[in-house]
Amino acid sequence: MPDDDAPKSAYELAMARLRKKDKDEGVVERPVTDEQKAAIAEARRVCEARLAEREIMHRSARARAADPEALEKLEQEYRRDRERITYDRDRKIEEIRAGKA
Repeated sequence: MPDDDAPKSAYELAMARLRKKDKDEGVVERPVTDEQKAAIAEARRVCEARLAEREIMHRSARARAADPEALEKLEQEYRRDRERITYDRDRKIEEIRAGKA
C-alpha cells in the first residue's frame, strides 16, 4: 500500500484532483472489461490500417502532382482524411467504453 504522506508528482496530484471532481459530480468509474479492451484494440488496429492505406495513396498521388497548387490540395485532403479517421477511432472507443458498441 503506498504511503499517503509520500511526495507526489504533479501528475499524481492532478489525477487525484480529477478523481475527486468526478466523485463530487457523481461520475462512476467503471473498469474496462476484457471484451471492451479487445474491441478497443480492434478499433485501433482498423484505424492504423486505414491511416497506412491513406498514406500510401497520398504518396502515390504526390508523386503524380504536377504543380504546387495541386500538391497543396492533396496535402489538405490528406490532413482532413487523417483527422476524420482518428476522430472516428476516438468516437468508436468512447462508444465501446460507454457500452454502446
